[in-house]
Amino acid sequence: MSQPSFNQSALHPAGADAAIIHDLSWLLFIGASAMLLGVMVLLALALRRPGAPVRPLRWLAGGGVVLPLVVLTALLAWSTLRSAQLTRPSSQHAVKIAVTAKMWWWEVRYTDPASGRDIVLANEIRLPAGQSVYLGLASEDVIHSFWVPALAGKVDMLPGRLHGMTVRAGQPGVYRGQCAEYCGQQHARMALHVVVQTPEAFKAWLDHQSQPAATPAGALALRGRDAFVAQRCVACHTVRGVADEAKPGPDLTHVGSRLYLGAGTLRNSRGAMAGWIADPHASKPGVRMPAAGDLDSATLAAISAYLEQLQ
Repeated sequence: MSQPSFNQSALHPAGADAAIIHDLSWLLFIGASAMLLGVMVLLALALRRPGAPVRPLRWLAGGGVVLPLVVLTALLAWSTLRSAQLTRPSSQHAVKIAVTAKMWWWEVRYTDPASGRDIVLANEIRLPAGQSVYLGLASEDVIHSFWVPALAGKVDMLPGRLHGMTVRAGQPGVYRGQCAEYCGQQHARMALHVVVQTPEAFKAWLDHQSQPAATPAGALALRGRDAFVAQRCVACHTVRGVADEAKPGPDLTHVGSRLYLGAGTLRNSRGAMAGWIADPHASKPGVRMPAAGDLDSATLAAISAYLEQLQ
C-alpha cells in the first residue's frame, strides 16, 4: 500500500484531536525541561556560593507564590482553551461505526446505506478522509481501551456501557491502534488498523463490503469452501452467503481484503492464513480459536485459498 503508515505515533498527528494533544504534550515537555534547567542552575549557584546569605521571604514570595501563580495560571488558561477545541462526541455524523472490544480482537460494524443491514468486519476500521465519523465503543467482556494515537486520545470501553468518540482524519493513510487497558494474556497483541481513504474510495469500499461472499473461483477455492463448511468453521465464523448466523468469532466475508490476521498479529497472506488456521496459538497463545492440527495439508491449503480470495 502506497499510503503513509505511522506505527502508533502520537508525534505525527493526522487528526484534529491528535494535533491538540500533540501541542499540549510538547508544551508540558518544554515547560518541565525549562523548570528542571532552572533548578539545576540554582543548584549550581548554591554550590559555588555556599556562604552567601539567604533571604527566605524573597524566595518564598518569588519562588513559592509569584512564579507558580503566573506560570500555572498561564498554563491553565492555554490548556483550557486548547482542550475546549477537542471534538465533542456526536452521533449526528453521516458515518457511524460500532466497535466492540473482545478478548482479544475488535468487532467493527457499519450500516449498509442501501439496505440498513449491518456490515461486520474485524480488527480494521476504514474512514473517509476529511469527514467526522462517530465511533460507538463497547466491550463484551472486560475493560478495554480504544487508542489510535495519530488520530485522537484514548477512550475506555466498559462492559455494559456505550461510550462514544468523534474522529476526523485529515489525510489518507494507515494508522495503527492498540488496546490501552490491560485485558489479559494477549493484551499486547490486541491491535487494529485504521485505513483512511478518499471519500470516493471509502464509498466504493463500503458498497463492496455490503455484498455477500464471492463465489469461489477455481477448483481449489471451491474445495476450500466445502471444507470450510464440513470442518464446522461456520460454527464460529460468518461468511455471508455461505453461513450467516455464527457469532463467536470474527466475520470472514471479506477477510482476504484485510491487512492483518489475528488483530495485527500476522500480515495477511495465504501462508500466514494457513499457519493461523493450523495453530493460532503458535502466534497468539491463549487465543480462543482452537488449533486445527488434524487437517491434512491439502485441506489446509484449500481452505486458505478460499479465504484468501474472499476480497
